[in-house]
Amino acid sequence: MNIPMSWLKQYVEINVNTNEFVEAMTMSGTKVEAVVKLADEIDKVVVGKIISIVKHPEADKLVICKVDVGQNEPIQIVTGAKNIFEGAVIPVALDGSTISGGKKINKGVLRGEESNGMLCSIDELGYTRTDFPEAPEDGIYIFDHEHELGSDACKVLELKDEVVEFEITSNRSDCYSVYGIAREVAATFDKPLSHPLMKLEEAAGGRASDLIEIEIKNAELCPRYIARLVKNVKIEPSPQWMRRRLSSAGIRPINNIVDITNYVMLEIGQPMHAFDVDNITNRKIIVRNAEAGEQFTTLDGVVRTLDESMLVIADCEKAVGIAGVMGGQNSKITENVSAILFESATFKGVNIRQTAKKLGLRTDASSKFEKGLDPNIAMIAVNRAVQLVEELKCGEVVCGFVDCYPNVREEVTVEYNTDRINALIGTKLTCGEISDLLRRAEIIAENGKATVPTFRPDVQMEADLAEEVARLYGYDKIEPTLVVGTPTVGRLNHKQTLEDLVKNTMVAFGYCESMNYSFESPKVLDILNLEKNNPLRKTVKIINPLGEDFSIMRTVTVNGMLNSLSTNYNRRNDEAKLFEVGKVYLPKQLPMRELPIETNVLTLGMYGNFDFYDMKGAVEGLLDALGIKNADFCVEDGISYMHPGRTASIKIGETELGYVGEVHPETLSRYEIGTKAYLAVVNLDEAFAAASLRREYKPLPKFPGIMRDIAILLPENILARDIEQVIREHAGKLLEDVKLFDVYKGKQVGEGFKSVAYKIFFRANERTLTDDEVNKAIGKVLDKLKEKLNATLRS
Repeated sequence: MNIPMSWLKQYVEINVNTNEFVEAMTMSGTKVEAVVKLADEIDKVVVGKIISIVKHPEADKLVICKVDVGQNEPIQIVTGAKNIFEGAVIPVALDGSTISGGKKINKGVLRGEESNGMLCSIDELGYTRTDFPEAPEDGIYIFDHEHELGSDACKVLELKDEVVEFEITSNRSDCYSVYGIAREVAATFDKPLSHPLMKLEEAAGGRASDLIEIEIKNAELCPRYIARLVKNVKIEPSPQWMRRRLSSAGIRPINNIVDITNYVMLEIGQPMHAFDVDNITNRKIIVRNAEAGEQFTTLDGVVRTLDESMLVIADCEKAVGIAGVMGGQNSKITENVSAILFESATFKGVNIRQTAKKLGLRTDASSKFEKGLDPNIAMIAVNRAVQLVEELKCGEVVCGFVDCYPNVREEVTVEYNTDRINALIGTKLTCGEISDLLRRAEIIAENGKATVPTFRPDVQMEADLAEEVARLYGYDKIEPTLVVGTPTVGRLNHKQTLEDLVKNTMVAFGYCESMNYSFESPKVLDILNLEKNNPLRKTVKIINPLGEDFSIMRTVTVNGMLNSLSTNYNRRNDEAKLFEVGKVYLPKQLPMRELPIETNVLTLGMYGNFDFYDMKGAVEGLLDALGIKNADFCVEDGISYMHPGRTASIKIGETELGYVGEVHPETLSRYEIGTKAYLAVVNLDEAFAAASLRREYKPLPKFPGIMRDIAILLPENILARDIEQVIREHAGKLLEDVKLFDVYKGKQVGEGFKSVAYKIFFRANERTLTDDEVNKAIGKVLDKLKEKLNATLRS
């Protein structure tokens, strides 16, 4: 933000030198990037008056001028300028002077006649006809009225000034203006702040409310819209002082009406736009969303295609401007305009930024609107604009205005505590001192409550108030102290501890961790052959995806794992054992009205010299590490990408933890895996809910145990899990462990049967067992196996 010091001093007294000013502003939080001194290189260029002009005796195109420059005697200057005349007041570069570009001017002799300087054009002073429209295209600049002879021409032309470049953070939208910076200067130096002149005559007939109508159809994107009318408009160049200030701030002067809108934008911080009233159908302004595919030609002559997210300013028939970005050619101000409408509105910053980005059209107005402006400055700005119209005598202002402001922004009250503020910033300020510092920022603080003006949306909590106190008190005044606090020992929470346990356990089992994207292609659901009504097909769609292959959030993790296994297989790795801890995203409903459910999932994958039981063993080992003792494995045939009959679900009671099994051959073919592969998926959220890190340790046994082997014959469809459950339930308290060590099917046991052999361990902690005790336990077990499972002891 470039601010001329002369403009700044119009609103606040600055009685320190530039270096002190820069340091104080930077320390108070308004960082100064640079200071540029305009016309600093121009020296010894003064105001002169031509007393006489005579023809050069030796050159037809040269004349000899006697010029009064406020010295005892006039000086002689030879020139070839054609637009000069006797009595003309002009800028004169004296002997030893410097003009634009650092060029030195010294006295010399031209065709035998002495020349003691040079008459200057506006170009030689570093400016153009854009800055000084009254200057001739090719000739000496002539002042329009008398000035003190010998005075500094740059000061007379208001060329000399200091322009300060401020770096403004995006949360301080109130500082993107001369008046906003002046407010910060007043707060920093504790000086009174002057306000822009707002005296109006309103000489035109009628009332604005009878001549113009405003309708806001989207109050969320346009909180406020104000319109004022000006009649009998005269388009002409702006006065020199306005052109100077605009040029110094980096804006090219155009004409009085356009310059007024730019001037107010720089001065107040409110972008404005002017419409030709005669080009507005029925003199009704409608603020609405654009139609999908709507075509609109902006002021730069480019036809732009709009969409429904963009806001436009329209009349009853057509759009006349893109809200907050640029007006249209169909309502631009021309030299034939007779009446104009000044627009002063507030738009939602995020929407303006998105619109400008989509259209590739970022303007001075959009760059301010996207920061989020205070709707309450819109009235100040529009009144300042019409006041300038009257001051420049370029139109007559219609009485009144039309203001649509559905939801008025009110001041915010923030509670604070003096002791907490002092503790936070390291000071010992009293309540009165804190109130006085906040007063300088126009925050009224008393009785522990601070009323924050609407132009400071960045102040929302006590910490923000503390920051205001610190910067205005002076960071350099705060005494440095040692950091104090209660030391704490960092540690993992319960969930993090369990996640680390899962990863360490899988690494101990020989698995390598893999990582995959959480967003995938919709085609994955077909590759996995999910049924059309499968709830996993309900996905969260990404609004701005990187491409079709990354357009949805995953609802199942096996695609990433199978791709990883495929990569390893096709790079000729003999075997691979991988695991991933990641999330799946399950929407609660579609279309989405709230965030999806994020479920933590462990995915295991392997191929090589392994089988189903290797994968099942890894899952059992994980559950044991988590302290889950009652997990059960049941036959699962309903997963489309898993092999039927070779897949088991993992359950704890009625809660399903996941599944483990062999991948379906068709799925393997789609992923170009030419060998058997195995997957396991575990819902970690459910597993962690059932997990226990409590461990009980027992001393080594003092007494010997007894082991018995039994081999039983029973139908082959009975699961080993059911057999072990019967043994554990009826072997009694002396049972220590049960282990399956043999399964046999063949001619010796008959068709439809199998032989299953177990080792059963018994032990008593306080004594040595007898054979009778163990025999009784074994007998009871065999009776129950026969009763419940139709099993007989194999001889």
